[in-house]
Amino acid sequence: MSKATSTKRRLQLYCKIIWSNIMQPNTPPPTPAPRPPQTRPPVTPPVSRMSPQPRPIAQLQPQSPVPQPKTAAPTPSEKPRLVPPQTRPPIVSKNHQAPKQMKVAPKKSNAWKWILGIILTIVVLLLAAVGSAYVWYTQQLGSVHPGSTETVRLNVASGSTASDVASQLAEKQVIKNEIAFEIYYRIHQSTGLKAGVYVLTKGMSVSEIVDHLESGKPDEFTLTFLPGGTLADARKVLEDVGYSAASIEAAFSKTYDSPLFDGKPAGSDLEGYIYGDTYNFYTGASIDDVLEKIFDHMYDDIKANNLEAAYAAQGMNLYQGITFASIVQTEVSNKDDMSKVSQVFHKRLATDMPLGSDVTFIYGARKLGVAPSVDLDSPYNTRTHKGLPPGPVSNPGLSALVAGASPADTDYLYFVAGDDGVTYFSKTNEEHEAATRAHCQANCLLPSQ
Repeated sequence: MSKATSTKRRLQLYCKIIWSNIMQPNTPPPTPAPRPPQTRPPVTPPVSRMSPQPRPIAQLQPQSPVPQPKTAAPTPSEKPRLVPPQTRPPIVSKNHQAPKQMKVAPKKSNAWKWILGIILTIVVLLLAAVGSAYVWYTQQLGSVHPGSTETVRLNVASGSTASDVASQLAEKQVIKNEIAFEIYYRIHQSTGLKAGVYVLTKGMSVSEIVDHLESGKPDEFTLTFLPGGTLADARKVLEDVGYSAASIEAAFSKTYDSPLFDGKPAGSDLEGYIYGDTYNFYTGASIDDVLEKIFDHMYDDIKANNLEAAYAAQGMNLYQGITFASIVQTEVSNKDDMSKVSQVFHKRLATDMPLGSDVTFIYGARKLGVAPSVDLDSPYNTRTHKGLPPGPVSNPGLSALVAGASPADTDYLYFVAGDDGVTYFSKTNEEHEAATRAHCQANCLLPSQ
């Protein structure tokens, strides 16, 4: 086999490989067109300068073309194929392997995009829900009445659960939401609930309440009874800190063994003995404990100021002195005026003149549940009854007790509380009526007039 024939077959083989892998993998490669016969041009000898005689050269005969393999004509059912232009095949080594057939990857589906979108939407909704729940939860942990000092008594019985405590707190309007309180307590509890009575304020947050309950320490609470208040006012003060009406009434009906009650008529109530002052008590103190502390404090002040002897010098026992001081306390609140009012009443008692105190018949009308009137038929009406009323008309403070035992060195017989808050004193009835017309146009008008 000649070298030209071998090269030709190699070219045909390369064409088949390239066609099968690149152009049309499933169709046979085209048969290359036969090459035209090559002829060599005649060789013209160079012309010599010496002009030698030409030598005849035999004409070269053209070589016969190499026979090409015949290809079958395409059948009518086959579509005509375009024959690509002949290109020079690349030179490859003998060890070269035919490239593998390339596979076209199928298009990926867009379903995963929809799934991812749904997942992201769910995550966003969950985060929004969790965020909203957290905001709501933190809001419920705040105080119901920020800054409020109103006290509330919480009784935690042995074996009480967080739910029991939450119900009590919600009922007393100390927390906003029971569920939020229970969640916070279960997360932050350390020692558990301790039985006892706790005093809380409506200004406390849930965290402060839980910390207080977890401490388990006895609480100290404050009670303030204002001078000039009545027994009815004292009942309300005790009810406001959690004592029941029944327990208060039972305590007020008891008989107490104390020198403070010397001269007190049997069956009389505790009006005048709820000494006006501020007191501190430990949580869990009974009403008896509260009252006994009040009585002890009052008697200590009486002894410290030697008031029992001072009233005796005025011709009164201790009970009468407390009754007298209660009238002074209710008539005026100014300490400087108290001693003058005391002097007026002492002079009237000394001259067998009715006290004429409006505060006494007003108190009597309240006890009877009727409208106050100057002609009220009651022993508390000191306009129509001479001497002291049957008992105190209020709970006096120390200033009134001292003023009652130590009247001012004046000589007044009348006084009137003006509409401007000033007390006007007079020595004669004419002066008193003039002061009343000039300064008391509102306060001196009674409902029955």
